[in-house]
Amino acid sequence: MLETGVRAAAEGDMPAVRGVARRFGLLGGWGPGLPDLPDFLDAERLFGTLLIAPAQPGDEGGQARGFGGTLRRGGLTHLGDLFVLPAHQSSGLGRALLAGLLAGDGPKATFASSDHRALALYVRHGLRPWCPLLYLTGPATALPGPPVRVTSPDEVAALDAAVAGGDRGRTLAWYAALPGVTAYAAGEGYAFVRATADQALVGPAGGAAPRDCVNAVLGALAVTATPGTAKIAVPGTHPLVPVLLAAGWRIRDLDTLMADDAALALIHPDRYVPHPDLG
Repeated sequence: MLETGVRAAAEGDMPAVRGVARRFGLLGGWGPGLPDLPDFLDAERLFGTLLIAPAQPGDEGGQARGFGGTLRRGGLTHLGDLFVLPAHQSSGLGRALLAGLLAGDGPKATFASSDHRALALYVRHGLRPWCPLLYLTGPATALPGPPVRVTSPDEVAALDAAVAGGDRGRTLAWYAALPGVTAYAAGEGYAFVRATADQALVGPAGGAAPRDCVNAVLGALAVTATPGTAKIAVPGTHPLVPVLLAAGWRIRDLDTLMADDAALALIHPDRYVPHPDLG
């Protein structure tokens, strides 16, 4: 048991974790979770760390008070989630969750929201603002792209590790097994796309050089049979940003990519596109 009642989430805790996640609008585009259709919270529990602050006697509705999750890329820890219900904010619960999630050595990174309290909390844990992470939307079929081929997670795992900061072959295989997910390759670049009836989500994607990543993303979008909207999270330094904005895509939101010095040496934001929920 960690400070303030925080502990590792078990499978039986997942409904409570998802209850908090839904309060913050985190599960749009995902299924109901295991055993029906996995979501990113399952990935955090399977391949990283998922902590819960369970409800205490007297809590309204018996809901969990908050949760946090990380995923691993080799030795790098990606903080994916840290959410505390409004009634329990400023109580030290967020600090307790973060201390448990970021315990130990090794490089660390996260996507921080615009909440100044969260930014300050991450800075106190050794992370610093690096560059904006832009959430872009546009028509899925509007841009021409070079030829791509369908590939496998095993084929692109080494390249993904080189640009994203560490190996996560099991996470990529888990993601590729979900309905609608396809991995594409173009030259020395790759891009995963999850297509549904009305949208396509791009990421992760990367390349040996920035242009390789651009080509893989554009090529993957060109062959994705989705008539609706495409979404992608792109570091502000990435050459995809001006290409997509010139094509009429829009910035719908932004976070701040934060990392400690060790992670700064491993992640390549000019040739890497993360998955919004998987890092």
